Amino acid sequence: MRAPRTLAAFAATALAVIGLAACSTTDDTRPTIVVSTNILGDVVGELVGEQAQVVTLMKPNADPHSFEISAQEAATLRGADLLVSNGLGLEEGLQQHLDSAAADDVPTFVAGDAIDVLDYSDGDAAGMPDSHFWTDPERMIDVVDAIEPVLAEIDGIDAGALEATVEDYRAELLTLDAEMTEAFATIPDERRALVTNHHVFGYLAERFDFDIVGAVIPGGTTLAAPSASDLADLVDAIEETGVPAIFAESSSPDRLVQALASEANVQVEVIELFTESLTGPDEGAPDYLTMMRINTERITTGLTP
Repeated sequence: MRAPRTLAAFAATALAVIGLAACSTTDDTRPTIVVSTNILGDVVGELVGEQAQVVTLMKPNADPHSFEISAQEAATLRGADLLVSNGLGLEEGLQQHLDSAAADDVPTFVAGDAIDVLDYSDGDAAGMPDSHFWTDPERMIDVVDAIEPVLAEIDGIDAGALEATVEDYRAELLTLDAEMTEAFATIPDERRALVTNHHVFGYLAERFDFDIVGAVIPGGTTLAAPSASDLADLVDAIEETGVPAIFAESSSPDRLVQALASEANVQVEVIELFTESLTGPDEGAPDYLTMMRINTERITTGLTP
C-alpha cells in the first residue's frame, strides 16, 4: 500500500511545482521576446533591459545549425510578443517552428533581412547566403538600428528608455569595431589568412581584409561532412600559404582540425574561437562583446609573428 501513497504524494508535489512555475510566469506582465540564438539573445537583452522578458532558445555552447527545442519552448515561441531570429538558413533544426509561428501571425524580426548579405564563394553552399553576419560588428549595428523601431512598437516598451539603451549599445559596438580594426592592422599582409572548422568568417574577412584559405567542412553548415579530397585540397592550400594557425569553433568538435594540422607539412597551431555560440557565465565568452574581443585577440596573436 506504500507505493500508491508515494506516487500520489509525488504527483501532488509535481502539480505544486507546476503551479508555482505557472504563477511566476503569469505574474510577470512584461512583454515576452523570444530569440532563437544566444548571440542575438544577448544583444536584444542589452537593448530592452528590464522592460521585457527575453527568452533565448539556444543554450550556451550549442550549435545554431542543429539545436532543437522542447514542446514547452515551442509553445512559448508561439505566444511571443516578438520572435527574433537570425535567418539566412542558420537555424536548421528550428526552422519548422519559426515557419509555424510566422504562419500563426506571431510578430517576427529576421536579422538577416536587415543587412547587406554575402554569399558563400565555394563548397556545396556556393552562391547561397552566408548566415554568420555577426562576425562583422558593422552589420550588427545595422541589425540594432533595424530592430529598434520594431521593439518600440511592442506594448509595454517605453520608446524613450529604449532609445537611450540602443544609443549606449550602439556606441559599444562602434568601440568594438575600432578595437578590431586597430588589432587586425598589426597582422602582416602575408599572414592575413584564415582556416576554420567551416565557413564562418566571410563577413569578418570582407570587413577587415582577410583571405579565407579554406574550411575543414566545405560549406555554411556544421551538418556537412568533408570528403578525403576536400581535406587533401585544404592541406595543399595550407602548405602553399604557410598559415601558422587553424581556428576551431568552440561549439564544434575540433578532431578534424587537429587531424588536418598533423597532415600538413608545416607547423600549424590549432586555436579555439567562440564564433557560433556564447558560453556560460564562467566559460570565457558569456556575451557578444566579450566573444568578439576574445576572438580578435586570439586571431591577432595566432597570425602575428
